[in-house]
Amino acid sequence: MEMSSLPVDLTVIWNGDFSIDNPAQNKVHLYKCDARRESCGLCLKADPLFGCVWCKGENRCSLKQHCPHPQSMWLEHNGINSKCTHPKITKITPLRGPREGGTLVTIRGENLGLEFSEIKDHVKVADVECIPVPEGYIPAEQIVCEMGKAEMSQFAGNVQVCVGECRPEFMAKSSKYYFFLVPKLLSLQPNRGPVSGGTIVNISGSNLDAGSNVSIMFKDQKCTYQRRGGQWITCRSHASMQGYGNVSVSVFVDKAHIHKDLKFEYVEDPTITKLEPEWSIFSGNTPVTVTGTNLDIIQTPLIRAKYKNMETVNICQVLSPSTMQCMAPELPYSLSREMEELERPDEFGFILDNVQSVLALNNTNFIYYPNPVFEPLSVTGVQELKPGSPIILKGRNFLPPAPGGNGKLNYTVLIGDKPCTLTVSDTQLLCESPNLTGRHKVLARVGGIEFSPGVVHITSDSPLSSTAVISIAGAGGLLIFFIVIVLIAYKRKSRESDLTLKRLQMQMDNLESRVALECKEAFAELQTDIHELTSDLDGAGIPFLDYRTYTMRVLFPGIEEHPVLRDLEVPGYRQEQVEKGLKLFGQLINNKVFLLSFIRTLESQRGFSMRDRGNVASLIMTVLQSKLEYATDVLKHLLSDLIDKNLESKNHPKLLLRRTESVAEKMLTNWFTFLLYKFLKECAGEPLFSLFCAIKQQMEKGPIDSITGEARYSLSEDKLIRQQIDYKTLVVNCMHPDNEKSPEVQVKVLNCDTISQVKEKILDAIYKNVPYSHRPKASDMDLEWRQGRVVRVILQDEDVTTKIECDWKRLNMLTHYQVPDNSVVALVPKQVTAYNSVNNSTVSRTSASKYENMIKYTGSPDSLRSRTPMITPDLESGVKVWHLVKNHEHGDQKEGDRGSKMVSEIYLTRLLATKGTLQKFVDDLFETIFSTAHRGSALPLAIKYMFDFLDEQADKHSIHDPHVRHTWKSNCLPLRFWVNVIKNPQFVFDIHKSSITDACLSVVAQTFMDSCSTSEHRLGKDSPSNKLLYAKDIPSYKSWVERYYSDISKMPAISDQDMNAYLAEQSRMHMNEFNSMSSLSEIYSYVGKYTEEIVSALEQDDGARKQRLAYKLEQVVAFMSLES
Repeated sequence: MEMSSLPVDLTVIWNGDFSIDNPAQNKVHLYKCDARRESCGLCLKADPLFGCVWCKGENRCSLKQHCPHPQSMWLEHNGINSKCTHPKITKITPLRGPREGGTLVTIRGENLGLEFSEIKDHVKVADVECIPVPEGYIPAEQIVCEMGKAEMSQFAGNVQVCVGECRPEFMAKSSKYYFFLVPKLLSLQPNRGPVSGGTIVNISGSNLDAGSNVSIMFKDQKCTYQRRGGQWITCRSHASMQGYGNVSVSVFVDKAHIHKDLKFEYVEDPTITKLEPEWSIFSGNTPVTVTGTNLDIIQTPLIRAKYKNMETVNICQVLSPSTMQCMAPELPYSLSREMEELERPDEFGFILDNVQSVLALNNTNFIYYPNPVFEPLSVTGVQELKPGSPIILKGRNFLPPAPGGNGKLNYTVLIGDKPCTLTVSDTQLLCESPNLTGRHKVLARVGGIEFSPGVVHITSDSPLSSTAVISIAGAGGLLIFFIVIVLIAYKRKSRESDLTLKRLQMQMDNLESRVALECKEAFAELQTDIHELTSDLDGAGIPFLDYRTYTMRVLFPGIEEHPVLRDLEVPGYRQEQVEKGLKLFGQLINNKVFLLSFIRTLESQRGFSMRDRGNVASLIMTVLQSKLEYATDVLKHLLSDLIDKNLESKNHPKLLLRRTESVAEKMLTNWFTFLLYKFLKECAGEPLFSLFCAIKQQMEKGPIDSITGEARYSLSEDKLIRQQIDYKTLVVNCMHPDNEKSPEVQVKVLNCDTISQVKEKILDAIYKNVPYSHRPKASDMDLEWRQGRVVRVILQDEDVTTKIECDWKRLNMLTHYQVPDNSVVALVPKQVTAYNSVNNSTVSRTSASKYENMIKYTGSPDSLRSRTPMITPDLESGVKVWHLVKNHEHGDQKEGDRGSKMVSEIYLTRLLATKGTLQKFVDDLFETIFSTAHRGSALPLAIKYMFDFLDEQADKHSIHDPHVRHTWKSNCLPLRFWVNVIKNPQFVFDIHKSSITDACLSVVAQTFMDSCSTSEHRLGKDSPSNKLLYAKDIPSYKSWVERYYSDISKMPAISDQDMNAYLAEQSRMHMNEFNSMSSLSEIYSYVGKYTEEIVSALEQDDGARKQRLAYKLEQVVAFMSLES
């Protein structure tokens, strides 16, 4: 251990072993300047004889001669420079006190002056004068000061100390604040006690740990302070000087007098009138019933015995004001020589707070009898017994000779873990052994004694001869009996089979009627909700995306910020040159001969992928947005080429336009995308949006697993919860996040919803007519449950209360927090803090949001529609997260496990219920799409024009099969455009599509495709559930499609002049949606990749040679190349 100085004895040794005398008793002082003197103040405080100085250059304490700097750089006691700079405050206690003052504040630190006079008038705490106390001052290290009175306007501030003068280098300010608080009293418990005092009184309130000194007064008497916390103070009452009655209770915290109308009642001391029984044994712990008065005013009553100056106590339990049950204290019988004789204690009484009158009772003759003594069961400690034989425990003093013959003790004897029935005499205990065999320990308990006399070994007889006789005699009888039992069981089994069959038939009938009823009820309920939702859905109420966003999502799915929306990014020194090149390239793109040759050349390249084809088609359409007449002419040429190619390759004609394998097919999709926007906004958008809302609302009526995306209500078998989930609908009243004074919004939620799901439902209700991108995100908000005005609990998917069982962590639901119906909640901005208590915690953002975030993109989330739940274990802990179902509950059942399979498949009836509920909305959408004049909207010219073009091509190639023509039209419009829009409503509307909604829309889209097909689908029990689900509806839908195609063909043809006028109008309306320079730059990247092939193709084409297109392209390449 390091020490700063140490006085030691001095001894001089001569010649190795002779100690020279030291008559003056001279001593030596060892010291080291820098030991335990880390600061300037501690250094200058050292004994001046040491010659220690503070060496400023090195910031350490050293001897003068060891400081390498000149004397002007020293600080020394009583020297020229003797004042330490930069005082520092390290600790303040207490940090809180009353405004009235009187609090003794202790300030610890460094360099806090060497003389009391230096800091005498220079201490302020929270801008209030604090008068230093000389007795508490430790030079350089500690100041104790008494607080003055603060004004009502003062609340908090730091501590300021000046050493000598208040210049910055001699001033210290604390980093921590001192706060002025108002202590308050609420109640006291208990509110009465004996007049002799001794009651521990607990006073509750707030801010009771403020200040430095606390005193409690019961009128004019002190109550001895014991301990305190922020909300409580305990004290011990004194004997009352005024006798019985109420006294007022007041509390002083320093100079603050806390007023509250609290009363403590002194009542008459308790008395003891009778003990029953008035005896025990030396070890005590036998029950004694005590009768008296006012026993219930004592908090912790104790019974006591004193014997030969040794005192023992035991506990009592108050049963009523007049009765309590005590366990007799033991007598220190080791002090008694006569172990076999009864003994009387010197004193016997009770400790009842400070009541002296019952400490030693004069009216009792309490007697202690010798303890019962047990003998071992046998010499070896093991006793052999037969089953049913009694166990006899021998000994003495089993029945104390109490007066009146009532000396019965409460014995317990255990054989192993089982108690036995006892018969007690003075010298033995007869124990009826329980029905046991084997070795078992015997344990006897009485009073405070526990003794094991040994072990019993209970062995059964083995009379071999009688067993053999009985078994031989009984074998024949058993065989006959067994045969009879088998016959009876067979008969009963066949009867049970018949009953089971009838019961199953009844269950199937009940199931059928239940599904019908569920459909009916759910439809009625959904109709009400959808009516509320769509009552104000005129054109403005549906959150349509603007034309640019809509086209970008279809043309370039999954890419939010595409270059075609931005200005061309080129270094300044090349900008003029590149723009010249791109303008020239734009002229080439607008040359039909070049463009057709360019597309055909690209498609003939092996490295030109499907993705490239789609990309080029979309880029060309963005460039030609302003010239749709030209774009349509090019498209017709490309489609004509595609049809020729398809028929030449001997492919089945029905395969035409089935997949996007060419630029023409993607251009056709984009062409319809451009020209059907108006029809979507004015006509087809409303039923599509209603269907989306209906699916979303119906899914959210039942439980949805936030991890797997499975739901109770679903159209998709893959996304169906195949088990019973108990849940209840709750209504929560939500405060508006933007205006808490506006009326609360009632929101229906489920008690099995995760907190993220509840937040989404609340946001849907509050911002129901607000586009999804314009409203707050659930991940940015916290859900706050408000219980009264004060208590506010932040609810989270995961927090410190989340349950983890066997490596599975379950997300918190409303039922986890026991949120009742009609609770008040609020969405508040998220606070980023670490995990802490439930009362002030924030969400750990794993759980649902990380799975939902996986599907918040504009493409179709087909990849999320797998059967396997998306359960991602925490890589560090291996804990898997779950909500309603775990993944092992979803795996395919083992072969032969028919019971499980049956129970699982029975839930497929819910698909029917959901389908029945949504039927009207599916019908509305299909009817709108397959009508030539719906709700006053005429058929878009583009559809009639394209269908007529396909009919012309069929006539040109002598294709008269109506099925082929029908298939071409289906592949051209429903398959290329409508299926994409139905599966991805987020292409058209500003909405968020969850994985369960996506799965349901996919089923609707598949039904839509099946309705447009001419082939007959043969259905069986192994057919997919989505085919079976709409099997009865598809023939009806097919008739709609056939009628639709027929009506279109009967309409008068559109002249090229009318069509061109229509296309010119569309081009003019959306002239500047895309940056054509950026689009041309993107298309040019393919020229750069295949320059030689494109130039070669242009040189071989007669039309291109006449127009010198190869030369013009080479000019473009020259402008665009880096070297030029």
